[in-house]
Amino acid sequence: MKKKQIKKGRKPKENPLVYRYVFRLNAEENAQFLKQFDVSEVLTKAEFIRAILFEREIRVVKIDKSAHDFYAKLTDIHSQIRAVGVNYNQAVKALHTNFTKKRAQFLLLKLEKYTVALIAILEKNTCLIKNFEEQWLRK
Repeated sequence: MKKKQIKKGRKPKENPLVYRYVFRLNAEENAQFLKQFDVSEVLTKAEFIRAILFEREIRVVKIDKSAHDFYAKLTDIHSQIRAVGVNYNQAVKALHTNFTKKRAQFLLLKLEKYTVALIAILEKNTCLIKNFEEQWLRK
């Protein structure tokens, strides 16, 4: 009886990268190279160099953290105002069920004044979001 031979180790690659080239850069060139490499967000320097040599498209994505935070807070305000709308409906229902008609109308007038102020804030917020999108996000 022959024993089956067990193959061990890593499977060989179909197209291994075996050719190596070396080049040297001065301090300025190295700083420029590293800056471009960081901006490109490619995982390895070898991939970055191959992409440049063979004129592949290199995608550069710049993310402005402060702009992202500002936009997130603007949209968060919008969602909070929507939550206030839900509470508004519950408050109106409670006014009609728990108070007399005259007292409920008085309280609804106060609530209406606050609602008008809230609508003005919502309109400003919506305007800020649109301006921000036009100026910063659609470039």
